[in-house]
Amino acid sequence: MSMFHLLATIAVIVGLTATALAAMLRIVRGPTILDRMIASDVLLTTLLLAIGADMVLRGHTEAIPVMTAISATAVLATILVARYVRRRSQVPEPGEPSGSEEGTHV
Repeated sequence: MSMFHLLATIAVIVGLTATALAAMLRIVRGPTILDRMIASDVLLTTLLLAIGADMVLRGHTEAIPVMTAISATAVLATILVARYVRRRSQVPEPGEPSGSEEGTHV
């Protein structure tokens, strides 16, 4: 391995580690479910990048099905959380009139 490859590998490892730690910190601290979802997407993307870097360094393509499964999981999880947040935001709070009751008061 040349000196360039060694330095590039170290830079990739340090960068991916820093990104993963920052994403895990955001998952733990939140404060909202959307913050946690974005952080989990970042963490899964970092995992995909780490697997891709491993494939480049070792010269194989055996992990492509794993990468596909991880990316599909991330997309589906994001869609589910977005739908949950949308539905939750449409439910009126207790004590607030719902949309169908607004026109009934005369």
